[in-house]
Amino acid sequence: MVFILQKCENCNVQFSWKRIYKSFVFTYKPIKCDNCGTTHKITISGRFTFVSLTILPMLIYAKFLSHFSNILVTLGIGLLIFIVGSLLTPFFVTYKESL
Repeated sequence: MVFILQKCENCNVQFSWKRIYKSFVFTYKPIKCDNCGTTHKITISGRFTFVSLTILPMLIYAKFLSHFSNILVTLGIGLLIFIVGSLLTPFFVTYKESL
């Protein structure tokens, strides 16, 4: 499986991982292409993808899979799951050219 970051729909220049990550960490901020200036907004499915890869696995782990009696271990592993999921999300979220 090859991880490919999204490209601008207008000029096909690939967005950087950092730019995509910053855009959804700060309230789903639109991305503006450096090459052509086209603005791209995150799609609804992209927002669901973000939640599915970050918050949902952490909550499922905490609710159903955690068998540790130590709350710090449970929180630490949940936080680790959140961080790993959030670092992978730029490869899976989708953006559309805004009109």
